[in-house]
Parts: sequence; C-alpha cells; structure tokens
Amino acid sequence: MSFGNAKIYFDGGHYIAIPQTNKPKLKKRNVKKSPKEIELKTKFEESYCKNNNLKNKEKIERIVNELNVNFDEENITRDFVLENIQRKRRNAIVRRTRLARKIYLGEWNWFCTFTYDDKKHDEQSFKTKLSNCFKHMTSRKKWRYIGVWERSPKNNRLHFHGIFFIPEKSMVGELIQKEDYSLVTKTRQRTNQNTYFLNHFGRNDFSPIPHKSLLGNAMAYLMKYIEKSGERIVYSRNTPTYFISDVMDEDVVSTIGQEDRKLLLFDDFGCWDEGVYMGQVSRQVIKKMRKIN
Repeated sequence: MSFGNAKIYFDGGHYIAIPQTNKPKLKKRNVKKSPKEIELKTKFEESYCKNNNLKNKEKIERIVNELNVNFDEENITRDFVLENIQRKRRNAIVRRTRLARKIYLGEWNWFCTFTYDDKKHDEQSFKTKLSNCFKHMTSRKKWRYIGVWERSPKNNRLHFHGIFFIPEKSMVGELIQKEDYSLVTKTRQRTNQNTYFLNHFGRNDFSPIPHKSLLGNAMAYLMKYIEKSGERIVYSRNTPTYFISDVMDEDVVSTIGQEDRKLLLFDDFGCWDEGVYMGQVSRQVIKKMRKIN
C-alpha cells in the first residue's frame, strides 16, 4: 500500500509525511462576536502587550487588575484572562511549528537586520518602503525571506530581523565591512553592510549562514522576538511549508504522532509525483516537487 499526495516536511532531523485523509474537513463555525466581546479582547491585547515583559504570575495579576473594571467579579476577570493567555500560547505553538517547517524545508544563506536613518525615513515610511523593496527583490531577483518587525528594548526603535535566501549573482549593492562601537557589548564590532540598503534606508547587517546546522539558532532568534513582542511573522510569497509526494510502504519507518496520523520516513526515501519517480530525496529533487503553503 502506498500513500498518495502526502504532505512532507522536515523537522530538523527527519522527514515526516502527513497522508491524505478521507475525513471531510470540519467547517469552522463563523460565530459573530458582540461589540462588547470585541472591546474586551482589544483591552486584553493592549494590556498583554504592555505587560508581556513581566514574569508569568506577575503578568497575570497585572492584567487582571487592569481589566477588573470591565467585569462584575474578579474570578470572572481571572477566568477571562487565563482563557485568553492560553489562546495566545496555543497560537504561539502553531506559529512556531509553521515557522520551523518553512525554515527547515527552505534554503537560506543570510541572516539580516535592517534599521533606518532619521534623515532618510520616519518609522512608517521605513516599514512601508522596506516591505515594498523586499517584494520587488522577491519577484525580480528571486529572493526569499522570513522575518519579524521588532523594537529595540532601550529606545523602542523599529528594526526588521530576517533570514534570507539570496541567489548567486542576485545581491544588490555591495557588501562592505564597517566598524563601530556596540552599546550592548561595549566593544568595537565589525558588520557586513550592504551599500544599497545603507543608501536607501540606513544601517544594516548581513551575516552569512554557512551551514544549515545554524538555522536552529536563527529560528530561535526570530521566535524570541515573536514571543516577546507578539508581532506576526512576515513571509515572502510562496514560501512553502510542505512538498507533495506519494510515499511507498518500504520508505516508512513507523507511524508517529497523535493517533499515529503521521509517517516517519527513512532518510533516503524516494519521491514520487503522481506515479512518476523523481529520485531519492535531496535538495535538488525537492525543488522539482509540488509545494504547498
């Protein structure tokens, strides 16, 4: 027995397949929230963001105190706060899982940080124009990126941190080494700055990712900012989470996961596209396979 059109991802150590299921997808109930519910959720999000740097117990107490005026009893407030904190934790797990699958499936060669020069931009123009620049690089130069907007803890200044795949001969500008003084480490430091982004936006840092083993560090760095600030992850278009392949019985090590719904695959499993053998799994073969986000 084979498994047709399975979704396959890489978890950093092994390839995992999710076979198709005949079970119909459950339709999400579109429950319309009342204005009061929307208002309470907005107030919770504002309070959570403001107190997110506190330890968990202190954070909960602070949010409960701030929202108490909106409820008849404190125990109702506490239940509301705990329920929404649990919701945010579940969402964070989903984002972390999706981020990991996209990173491990893709090919990346740079970790980059961008900030802005006050003489060139304000915060809004920086965010808008840098986002548009990335879109142009994606469509014209075949760049790919995954990143997050983040504010520095001291001066609240906006930055963008991301991992990039920049194909050979598609780098814009030139990379130059610049030396400056780090207020964090209190030492002189050297950075690779790109002249194009330096001229159009401001300070930047291009750090090479020489080996995929370092992707875990880059992913942890991005997740730290996502969980700290609550910012959404930014993906370039068509950054896949899975590739699609038929899976042969002999390529399955075992079933795994909740209710054994997933398949752990051998490291040298074969890739098949609608009955056509594409080759043993490799970076080159995966490039030929159908993808899904």
